[in-house]
Amino acid sequence: MTPSATLLTVLALLGSPAMLAAPDARELPEGPSRPDSDILLSPPSLANISRVPRTVEVKLTAAETKLSILPGKISDVFAYNGKLPGPTLEVREGDRVIVHFTNDLPVETTVHWHGMHLPYESDGSPFHPIPPGGKRVYTFTLRPGSAGTYWYHPHPDHKTGYQIAKGLYGAIIVRAPDDPLPATLTEKLLILSDNRFQPDGALDFPDPHSSEGLTDRENGRECAVILVNGRVMPTIDIRPGEVQRWRVINASAARIFRLAIPGQTFVQVGTDGGLFEKPVEMNEILISNSERVELLVRGSGKPGETTVLQTLPYDRYVPQTRPVDWNKPRDVLKLRYTTQPPAPPVVIPAMLRSIPAIDTTKATVRRNITLSAGLINGKTMDMSRVDVTAKLGATEIWEVENIVGMDHPFHLHGFQFQLLDRNGVPEKDRRWKDSINVPKHETARFVVRFDNHPGLWMLHCHILDHEDHGMMAILEVK
Repeated sequence: MTPSATLLTVLALLGSPAMLAAPDARELPEGPSRPDSDILLSPPSLANISRVPRTVEVKLTAAETKLSILPGKISDVFAYNGKLPGPTLEVREGDRVIVHFTNDLPVETTVHWHGMHLPYESDGSPFHPIPPGGKRVYTFTLRPGSAGTYWYHPHPDHKTGYQIAKGLYGAIIVRAPDDPLPATLTEKLLILSDNRFQPDGALDFPDPHSSEGLTDRENGRECAVILVNGRVMPTIDIRPGEVQRWRVINASAARIFRLAIPGQTFVQVGTDGGLFEKPVEMNEILISNSERVELLVRGSGKPGETTVLQTLPYDRYVPQTRPVDWNKPRDVLKLRYTTQPPAPPVVIPAMLRSIPAIDTTKATVRRNITLSAGLINGKTMDMSRVDVTAKLGATEIWEVENIVGMDHPFHLHGFQFQLLDRNGVPEKDRRWKDSINVPKHETARFVVRFDNHPGLWMLHCHILDHEDHGMMAILEVK
């Protein structure tokens, strides 16, 4: 078998566990967020100040600062703990998490723990704004089975897109005590975003009434400069034959990434709510706004060669506001094969974990959620209005229908769900999700159980301009 043989081809030949390549030792933590070289660096991890077992206690501050995003330019940004992206919150299933947050911004903000199942008071929704100079303690406990890749970002009313574009976003990694993937796999965190700059490096926000501003309101703020961990076109080094585990987060306001590496495949092993039951070989990965994926990537090139991770064309737009270059592939990062000897093989299990199905026969309510031009069920967001009421502990089936000619990524706060079908075609695999893309004129149906946490929860389009202009509704669980 040649070095470029796909991972799942190896799986099929062996019949059960796959012999894949891995480095000799776990990757060491990476350094400062702005290196002199082009190597992709992961954000630093938040320091745990607690001495109590199974407790992670951290300090997080949002403040104005100046950082170099474009080479040779300085940008005025908002940042968590002075970093862009913000530092990573690394925790384990069962941990009690305490976050001491300080808002040193000149505007009110929140911290939303995207995808997490936690108490309503700690969700960081628009219901709990923190004024300039204010503080808040977020507390929650990570339930068993929650291992996966999540992220945090602000969620103030009507200002989420602006604050994320200014730099407020960071990753959350929840680790399992019994992760089935080998600990020897080199792990990479890739937070994908995009932004727009003026010639001097200042972030560019057009007049809302200008042609560009009106296009942003329609499309969402899709920008020319693609960033990975806050950097333009960084490099990942990979050893020939090595298999790396990539955790990928789409933190962009509107851009949907269709990721591919020319001439080779990925093995997808996870999504929003953690690992799949079984690995799945993919030629490309579509990741819409706020979604996360976990991938295995193999170093299939020869020593000294390079290739690229690209985002391929994807038509999510109405025809009138498609960008002129929407149908051209874009390079995201460089993948460089080292001159080290080929890495030794490692076993990847054919079964990763069991995901219990939510029993659809227990569903007591079936709901229809209609997405249209800036509206959910024909209405714009009203903070004083409850749009959907559900009983605590109830199981419900939701059908989300997109009746307009552009994609809408749908996100539900507080509760993960299992996708049942798209356009009536059953899903092949069971997975935990909190965000799904609903393409133009299509329908997705999922089952959800509203357990543990009563309160007011948001459901919305995660194109941030759409959300900020009212494409959001309120679910009350009681």
